[in-house]
Amino acid sequence: MEQLSFDMKINNELKLEDILNLLKEKVNSMELDEKVEAINSIKEALTEVSPFEEPVDCVRWIKADKVKANEYNPNKVASTEMKLLHTSIKLDGYTQPIVAYKLENGEYEVVDGFHRNRIGKEYKDINKRIHGYLPIVVLDKPLDERIGSTIRHNRARGTHQIRSMSEIVLDLAKAGWTDEEICKKIGMELDEVIKLKQITGLKEAFQNHEFSKSWEEFESKYYD
Repeated sequence: MEQLSFDMKINNELKLEDILNLLKEKVNSMELDEKVEAINSIKEALTEVSPFEEPVDCVRWIKADKVKANEYNPNKVASTEMKLLHTSIKLDGYTQPIVAYKLENGEYEVVDGFHRNRIGKEYKDINKRIHGYLPIVVLDKPLDERIGSTIRHNRARGTHQIRSMSEIVLDLAKAGWTDEEICKKIGMELDEVIKLKQITGLKEAFQNHEFSKSWEEFESKYYD
C-alpha cells in the first residue's frame, strides 16, 4: 500500500515534458504497425480533450488497402497534373490528408483526395516512403451525405465536371431527392439543378421536381 502511494505521488509530480518523453520512448520501441496503431490511438485520445471539433484535428494513418475510391466522384485530373501532384508529394510530402468515411466493414471510402489516394498507392517511391499507409481525416456523417460531401469538396475547388454532375443529379432525383435537398446538400442553385437535369434528356430527372410559379416563391420556400 505504501509502495502504491509512493508511485502515485511520483506520477502526480511528473511534468508534461516527462510524460511526453516516456510516451516517445514507449512508442519508439514498437514495431512499425504497432507504432502506427499507438500513434493513432494517442491522436484520438488527444482529440477527446481538444477544444477543436474539426475533422482535421485528428489525422490518422490507415493502411492503403483499406482505403477505397467512391463511384460517384466527378473530379478528373489529366495525366500531366497527376505527374505534378506526384512531384509535389515527392518533394513536399503529404500536406493535405485524404477525407473519407469509415464504412461498417472497417474500410474507408474517399470523399475528397481521390488523386492523393492514387499517388500513395500507385507510385512505388511514395508508397514505400509512407510504409503503405495513407493520411486520413474521417467525416462522421450519415450515409446519404456521402455524395453531397464529395461534390461540395470538388465544387469548392472548381474541379467538378458538368457531364458527370448531370448524371449524379439524375441519380439523386431517381433516389427520391427533391430539388430542395439537391440544392442544399450539394451547394447548387435551382437553375443549376434544372440545367443539369435538362442535360440528361430524361424525364425521370424531373419526377420529383416542383415547378414554382415564380422565383420569389422558390426563395420564400427554400431560403427564408
